[in-house]
Amino acid sequence: MAEKLVTLAAVAGAHGIGGEVRLKLFAHDIESLKRHRTFDAGGRMLSLKSIRPDKGDAVARFAEVSDRTDAEKLRGTVLAVARESLPPLGEGEYYHADLIGLPCTSTTGEDLGHVVAVDNYGAGDVIEIERPDGGRFMVSMNREAVPQWSAEGMVIDASFAA
Repeated sequence: MAEKLVTLAAVAGAHGIGGEVRLKLFAHDIESLKRHRTFDAGGRMLSLKSIRPDKGDAVARFAEVSDRTDAEKLRGTVLAVARESLPPLGEGEYYHADLIGLPCTSTTGEDLGHVVAVDNYGAGDVIEIERPDGGRFMVSMNREAVPQWSAEGMVIDASFAA
């Protein structure tokens, strides 16, 4: 089985003429990227030379990118790392990538489907669940709506799954 990759950023475009790229961060901050020296960029490995904050996102330089033309070719490329290389989590913490695909049941035992997305609109994470019939619904990722979850699956309070 191939290793699970977790996307930490995406290349938004070139920055200047020297090969730097603008990054849209999906990680908490640039410190989350600094701990990794290489990134999977769609099957191509990129070696991080430098990174600095820029207007809420970041600007980075990779050893394999030497000029603006090379940098522009990376636009839209996601930068990922192996799940195993991420730091361990504390009690109650999770990586979004760990939730995607989890099977979901209700507190009454009903098969609700599986998690297809995790979003955050500012007030906390929201999980999107696809039902077996193809319909979808969303619930807040909190203890009231999701009283139990683990690497094997989620239990959704039946009152939130109606």
